[in-house]
Amino acid sequence: MPIWLEASIRSVSILIGLFIITRILGKKQLAKLSFFEYVVGITVGDIAAAISVDLGINLREGIPSLLIWSLFPVGISYISLRNKKFRDFVEGNSTVFIKNGKILENNLKREKYTIDELMEQLRKKDVFRVADVEFAVLEPNGDLNVLLKREKQPLAVGDVFPNPPAEKEPQTVIMDGRILDEPLATAGLNRGWLKMELDKQGVAVENVFLAQVDSYGQLTVDLYDDKIQVPQPQAKKLLLAALKKVQADFELFALETEATEAKQMYERNAKKISDMLAKIEPLLKN
Repeated sequence: MPIWLEASIRSVSILIGLFIITRILGKKQLAKLSFFEYVVGITVGDIAAAISVDLGINLREGIPSLLIWSLFPVGISYISLRNKKFRDFVEGNSTVFIKNGKILENNLKREKYTIDELMEQLRKKDVFRVADVEFAVLEPNGDLNVLLKREKQPLAVGDVFPNPPAEKEPQTVIMDGRILDEPLATAGLNRGWLKMELDKQGVAVENVFLAQVDSYGQLTVDLYDDKIQVPQPQAKKLLLAALKKVQADFELFALETEATEAKQMYERNAKKISDMLAKIEPLLKN
């Protein structure tokens, strides 16, 4: 067999084997590598390259070594899932660096962390005052997670509105100039609605690179030609204007009506819409 053909067969076989091993290891291994897993990965790569290129290495000698180095982390993960003490020994524990705005110097020393490194990690979290931190912990993978004090936390929608409306994920309804019927149906819409919305913006389906529908039923479009300006969706602003008009109409009817019962009905409905606007106006303005 020619040398180039043997090397090619070896390389393809090793690549297939590494792909299978990677699938066995799972996505967690790809997302977060510990130092041990990092070293194992480099070693497995070196072994695979040597087996592929060095024809002097017998496959019967190289494959067992490759399997041992590749599958050992699988065994470690399997045991870790079932034994917390072993998991703590292998992966380590989290270390608290800041508690109630106070730096725990002994924990910093134990993790060989300088105050400069701590401040750098805090700045990456947009935190510049240690006194603003309620809790900061160094995770086993080296990430620093920070919890700000209650009064320093950013204002969320739930802080203003006790029961904010649920926000659903946007649905991609057009991709590469092709309509995607399944996401369109998931959003409770159809091709007729989509064509009507595209006509409003003066856009043809084949010119759309990407189009998405949000939970409010607004269609946003990105065209192949970036120089063409697409009108911004106005559905929420139109809804807000319509609600304000209805409220004004009720108030006007209340002023013009002399009958007590009808007057009270108009005033009551105007108050209901006013209360509703106070809650949803910030959402409809964006």
